[in-house]
Amino acid sequence: MIAQIKTTVQNAHSTLLQDAIGAAALVVMLLAGLHLPGLL
Repeated sequence: MIAQIKTTVQNAHSTLLQDAIGAAALVVMLLAGLHLPGLL
């Protein structure tokens, strides 16, 4: 199982950064959306 995870990470290394950036963008949008009613 560990070998499968290592192989997957090695094969998808180029897209991991893109996925992390996308996840961070979603979190920022969620937090902004939750705080927006308090700002208006």
